[in-house]
Amino acid sequence: MKQYKIGYTTGVFDLFHVGHLNILKQAKEQCEYLVVGVSTDELVMGYKNKKPVISFSDRMAIVEGIKYVDEVVPQVNRDKFSAWEHLQFDVMFVGDDWKGNALFDELEKRFNHVGVGIVYFPYTKGVSSSMVKEKIKI
Repeated sequence: MKQYKIGYTTGVFDLFHVGHLNILKQAKEQCEYLVVGVSTDELVMGYKNKKPVISFSDRMAIVEGIKYVDEVVPQVNRDKFSAWEHLQFDVMFVGDDWKGNALFDELEKRFNHVGVGIVYFPYTKGVSSSMVKEKIKI
């Protein structure tokens, strides 16, 4: 039996790489059912000011095809508490690059009140979508 029943994580998942795979695998190791939110193009444009290379529908299909993922949902905003209200997950998985961020400190407090945990996974060193984009330029 796994520690959590329903887990949730999110991402853009543009130029899918081993760092993405590591988070999904580690998340699935801790929960029975893993829901993954894939950021819409509009959401990414809003906070990153750049359009993903891979279309939203293709990114959804790629994540859906990963054996660790049980369900894929669009992430239309960055409000994780609202996502919890809709999906009722027990735990949220996120990269440790967000630990100590004011947004997640506040979210931890809100989740704590409703019995939802946050698990921070180590960021996979040496790989990111930005790094992949840089390599492609060479």
